[in-house]
Amino acid sequence: MAKEKLSKEEFDEKYNWSDLPKTSNRIAYTYRAFMKLFLAFVVGTGALVIAFAIFPVIRIFVHPADRFRCTAQRFVSACFRFILFLLKITGLSDLVTESKEAFLNLHSKIVVANHPSILDTAIIIALIPNSTVIASEKYSRGILGGIIKACYIVNSLDLDELCRRCRETLDLGSNVLIFPEGTRTPRHGHNRFKKGAARIAKATGANIIPVLIAGSDKFGLGKHNPFWSFNPVEKLLYHVIMLKEIDISEYEGLTDPISAKRIAQNYSEQIHAADEAYKKDHPLTKTVNNL
Repeated sequence: MAKEKLSKEEFDEKYNWSDLPKTSNRIAYTYRAFMKLFLAFVVGTGALVIAFAIFPVIRIFVHPADRFRCTAQRFVSACFRFILFLLKITGLSDLVTESKEAFLNLHSKIVVANHPSILDTAIIIALIPNSTVIASEKYSRGILGGIIKACYIVNSLDLDELCRRCRETLDLGSNVLIFPEGTRTPRHGHNRFKKGAARIAKATGANIIPVLIAGSDKFGLGKHNPFWSFNPVEKLLYHVIMLKEIDISEYEGLTDPISAKRIAQNYSEQIHAADEAYKKDHPLTKTVNNL
């Protein structure tokens, strides 16, 4: 079947090109786009080495399974910190947060965040070494599948099993990372935040830490952006902001559907309000994400 041909306007809208500023420095843009592809290759190759060479060795010396999983998660966190270091020294991106110690000291919390780019998971895991991600099932079949199956939880599980796995993780002192939009945040506006994280929080009794991932426009790493593309004006800035903790005990006595709705409304409103406040005027970036 022939692919439907899109008009220029439809193409711009679908792939989020409609309002991109013109490239300010073509040499810098070409360098950044090339380095992005090179580092994507490094990440893919590294994922295979970790899954098929390093994890089997760790399994020999670290057991039982829970201890191996915690060790593997911390190892992956260290690898992501190295990737962020490469992104910094190559001039592709910077990471800014006022809450570094607070992230390091998180235990048994559910972390929910917006999801503007494909790097978001790596950034949060780098900041929170003892974290388990609820990952999309489709990624478990890809190049990252070996790592996801060894360390994390796949979202294709039914709710009861998902809550059981999360409760086990939280009981070990680890944190659970969820992107409640279920897909990457568009450059304009927001996706609807789903209630899955709220249901898990109510079932496990764990408090929720909302997080805003702000900074420069993440074009090139967003949904439907061409693989070879990059922010046309500047390097990527990831400004990660920890918001007010949601105390789940405040929702005791409510029915599950009502509490899930109110909890989800709480983290949704916090993240959206912080995003709007950030966009109004932020001096660290020329192209604010979701402008």
